[in-house]
Amino acid sequence: MPLSEQEQRLLDEMERHLMSNDADVVTAPGRALSYRNIVIGSILVLAGLGALIAGVSIGFNTGFLGIAVGVVGFLVMLGGVVFAVTPTRGAAQTASAPKAASSRAPRASGSSFMDRMNERWDRRNEGR
Repeated sequence: MPLSEQEQRLLDEMERHLMSNDADVVTAPGRALSYRNIVIGSILVLAGLGALIAGVSIGFNTGFLGIAVGVVGFLVMLGGVVFAVTPTRGAAQTASAPKAASSRAPRASGSSFMDRMNERWDRRNEGR
């Protein structure tokens, strides 16, 4: 069922708005996560979890020492999560370089991603 002219205009306006907002999010500097940071952060979370469990088991016998080990374990876990999700500048620069090179190819052909998707949609609907 084809869209009416008003619905098509509204859809086009929504697409333009979405693409302009998404372009701002995608091209924002310093937003890429580093695989190395995620791995190191995960290791820190596991080490902190081990220390937390050790602190709980020590806490049954000694009291204060167990609480201290548990708190340190929790802080290590928290630090690992923060380290894992914190973007790095180096990762953002290396991640944006290949993306910029790959995004030039479609623009050279004269069509944007949405134009290509619209063409595919039209071809699919014409085949019915």
